[in-house]
Amino acid sequence: MNDTPVLIVGSGPTGLTLGIDLARRGVPALVVEREDGLFPGSRGKGLQPRTMEVFDDLGVLAAVRAGGGRYPAGMLWRDGEQLGEHHLAPPVEPTEEAPYEGLMIPQWRTQRILRDRLEELGGKIAYGRELTDVAQDEHGVTAHFAAGPPLRARYLVAADGGRSAVRRAVGTGMTGEAVDPLPMLVADVRVAGLDRDWWHMFPPREGRDEFLTLCPLAGTDDFQLVARFTEGTRVDLSPDAVRQVVAARTHLAAEDVTEVLWASDFRPRAALTDRFRAGRVFLAGDAAHVHSPAGGQGLNTSVQDAYNLGWKLGAVLSEGADPSLLDSYEEERRAVAADMLGLSTRIHRGEARRGGATLQLDLGYRDCSLSAETRTEPGPVRAGDRAPDGRVDGTRLFDAFRGPHWTLLALGTDAPEPPTGVRLVRGPSHRTYGTGLFLVRPDGYVGWTGDTPDGLGAYLVRFGTR
Repeated sequence: MNDTPVLIVGSGPTGLTLGIDLARRGVPALVVEREDGLFPGSRGKGLQPRTMEVFDDLGVLAAVRAGGGRYPAGMLWRDGEQLGEHHLAPPVEPTEEAPYEGLMIPQWRTQRILRDRLEELGGKIAYGRELTDVAQDEHGVTAHFAAGPPLRARYLVAADGGRSAVRRAVGTGMTGEAVDPLPMLVADVRVAGLDRDWWHMFPPREGRDEFLTLCPLAGTDDFQLVARFTEGTRVDLSPDAVRQVVAARTHLAAEDVTEVLWASDFRPRAALTDRFRAGRVFLAGDAAHVHSPAGGQGLNTSVQDAYNLGWKLGAVLSEGADPSLLDSYEEERRAVAADMLGLSTRIHRGEARRGGATLQLDLGYRDCSLSAETRTEPGPVRAGDRAPDGRVDGTRLFDAFRGPHWTLLALGTDAPEPPTGVRLVRGPSHRTYGTGLFLVRPDGYVGWTGDTPDGLGAYLVRFGTR
């Protein structure tokens, strides 16, 4: 007897995104969290445009926009004097095909918004449940906890971070390297006498590595402090020590740091788990890949792990799709995570800059088994690609895609009446898509394309759609 079809371990952005996606599909899932509440810090503060598209589909875009804001330009300081602006990346302007820009919002606020949406859909989080062991059999998974009774589920998803207890319990290794051998501090602070128009940057003195930055967190009164220390330093997380670091490296006094709200230390590293699936257990987010914060790829890649897995679990559990569909999760997401890890590492080491690749709009699955390109002369948008936004006879495509269904675009060609669970959009040949039939998956990627409907029905049967 299962307590829940899906047990999600971890209430970070990964686990909450997956919980929302399953809840809107009518698939019950329980999120369990070892702590007594949500994560309190700003850590993953940057949302890339592709993640904004995901949040549009999940119904939280307005709340995220209201709770965040644009990234400020950098301002370099030396000896209390402003040296000039520093831009981390060229600005990205929205287009019809990609309508959202990136956004800064502290992670704690993103999680609160996702939690509220999950609860609105009837989902629940059980706090104070620290997982200690996992056992599997042919029918399901049993999760054991330090306190409280075990829980039984058909599938379990590890969304419990880089030190994942689930990953250890199922014996899955993680291979990686130190991106930077120097210890770092990240903290949320309130500072008097520092304007909020800039991302304030205090470079190290010549021959030193001890930089510090203070970034105003949009929608709050807080700054995110990031500081790097010399090798061998034991980072002191006490409020007084945080204040002294600011006083030593900036023109500010210790007492100008009026509050230290949260602090953590870390060493940037890049690591990838050996597998994303172990039987009925799936690894997602930081449990599967750990990034340097440079380039803002970690949280965004994690959200998209959940978005990829959610519709597949839904198809198996509620649509009757063959469980082998779940194998495509590792096939599609592990390669993407590996690429994003390499990008984050290169940016951290100064070998690459933020730019088009960090927006995550060009990621796709062209060479994966779920992508079927059957046209004789494929156009610019192909099976496996992200489906761009646009307008077809007055219909905005993202409006048509929004929801847990598939969408069939018939552009400049005839189309059959769609089967149950597929929304049809008809129109002329499109300047972005070209001509043909485009079947868009529930996660906004093109799954199948054709010049005629031949093969469409056979493709959809694989997912329980008829």
